[in-house]
Amino acid sequence: MNWRSIWAIAKKDLKEVRQNKAAWGPGIAVPLIFAILMPLIFIILPQVIPVEDVERELGDINVMLRSMPPAMQALFEGRSLEQMFVLYMAGFTLAPLFLIMPLMFSTVIGSDSFVGERERKTMEALLYAPTSDMELFLGKVLAAVIPAIGLSWITYLMYIIVVNVASYPLFGEVWFPLPTWYPLMLWMTPALAVLGISATVLISSRVRTFMEAYQMSASLVVLVLALVIGQVTGVLFLGVGTALAIGAVIWLVDAALIYISVKKFKRSSLIAKL
Repeated sequence: MNWRSIWAIAKKDLKEVRQNKAAWGPGIAVPLIFAILMPLIFIILPQVIPVEDVERELGDINVMLRSMPPAMQALFEGRSLEQMFVLYMAGFTLAPLFLIMPLMFSTVIGSDSFVGERERKTMEALLYAPTSDMELFLGKVLAAVIPAIGLSWITYLMYIIVVNVASYPLFGEVWFPLPTWYPLMLWMTPALAVLGISATVLISSRVRTFMEAYQMSASLVVLVLALVIGQVTGVLFLGVGTALAIGAVIWLVDAALIYISVKKFKRSSLIAKL
């Protein structure tokens, strides 16, 4: 394995990603919505509306708390109604939404990998480069995984700052991130980025246009939407143990998908499509 060749391919693609407005558009808009707009709405709202309305929005608080694991219930003990609303919305309900980011960023960037080379008429030079099929594939994966994870972590950092600054008048302390967020940020986010990239680069090598590759790979977001629905409805709470277990399953799927993708990836089939 020649890592210098892999890094050379990744470095070239990273340069093209920086110049691709279609890739950076969602990369700028989504963090602004997730990390700034949404938390501000849920933090400011209970501070300006009547307590009765906050209680109505939370529904039956006792039923909601009883459905949570004991470790999560302890976070709500001794809190005021307004603090419980912010804690529940900013600390729990929005959490799985952030898992959409690594998948979305990786699929947008990964969709441009081989299809983008074909549309820019640079595919032929790439395919005749003195690298193995595995080195070429891993170089493409690496070029997408670095910005996908980097953008996700920058968005997490923005969210942490916004939540603590906006809620400080209500809590009087820095309370976020909660322990449940660490496995989401450091374990599940890289796993989902690799999942999206591995699947998308493979799809990108088999279709002819950027939009075709993007539309096929975007279906992966359904996996994360299932977690969002589970968290919102109370069927599933992404606690530390649950997040570690789900992340481990995703990493196993990643390993299997990369193995299958490398086995099926054939440079000769790409040359035939030129």
